[in-house]
Amino acid sequence: MYVKHVTLYSEIRERRLKYKYSFQENNFITTIRKNTAKYNADNISRTKAYAGYYDRNKEIRWAFLASMVSRNAGWNMTDLEGKWFKLALEWRKRYPIFITYELANWMIFQDAYPQLLVYELSKRYNKPLFHLLKEFHVSCFMEAEWQCFWERRDMTRLMTSLIINEQNLIQEPVLHNKKLKRKVFGTSVYTFQDLGHFSCVIFPTLKGKMYGYSVHGFQKLHNRIELGKRLANLLFDPDFSDSFVNFSQNTEHTGARYDYEQYLHKGLFRETPFLRAAYPVIPHQPILQDDWVFKQARHLSKWREMPAKTDTDEIEITKWFLHKQHQMHSLIALKKWL
Repeated sequence: MYVKHVTLYSEIRERRLKYKYSFQENNFITTIRKNTAKYNADNISRTKAYAGYYDRNKEIRWAFLASMVSRNAGWNMTDLEGKWFKLALEWRKRYPIFITYELANWMIFQDAYPQLLVYELSKRYNKPLFHLLKEFHVSCFMEAEWQCFWERRDMTRLMTSLIINEQNLIQEPVLHNKKLKRKVFGTSVYTFQDLGHFSCVIFPTLKGKMYGYSVHGFQKLHNRIELGKRLANLLFDPDFSDSFVNFSQNTEHTGARYDYEQYLHKGLFRETPFLRAAYPVIPHQPILQDDWVFKQARHLSKWREMPAKTDTDEIEITKWFLHKQHQMHSLIALKKWL
């Protein structure tokens, strides 16, 4: 299977070197670049772009997953400028954590949104246009996966493939970034959050319930892929998916945890700011790297395996999450008092 994968991706790479675009295709490329830059400005615009895309293309489930995970990234960003983290950490320690979230989410959008737009164009013209992905430095792996989806319509496989792709994409520039390793992943703050399971991805509902999983061992590529697949299973579980869609469609994303806290308790005070009031737009430079699939193809079969469905009692985390929040606030208050 490994040899078959490598052969396929090598053929795609060779074909890419020879292909010449038509006048119309060059116009498509220009438009996709403009729209990607427009919506990749900040966490708010990314989240809304993903959600809007899913509303137009329900078969691309990854877009909804991306929008909900992007909401969580926004909440984590504004936490850093909220009441409690400002007590616990000075600015020079908070800012690198924000940059880590921002860079990872910018990179994923920069790679994934052109893929989504190329698929939308393919639908409009009723022919596959995935050879255009070369122009956006998208992995040969994803070009093959989009072609496969066009022919077979396997929604779960495409969603899993996009999860695998995005996590490989950020592994070297973000998780193995020497500066971020020193200022974020190598710090006592990160170790404390990781060991204490204080970080989690939450899918809220309008009824004040929260579902999700804690994030542990985030630096490990395999852990992030497994988490992505478990989140995908949860998001599209027939027992819960309508509730998550209702939350997304009826709750404006501001980047503040008040977006969902308002449904937990009436009269709750806002403790974190709006994201756009807390942070400016951060300029990024494109990061060009070798196609990850030629190094990692041997793991694809394992990464494609879907995890078993989790027991409902383990994914409804409302009480657990509130307990963890109170626990963290108590520790911060104690540290400040001492």
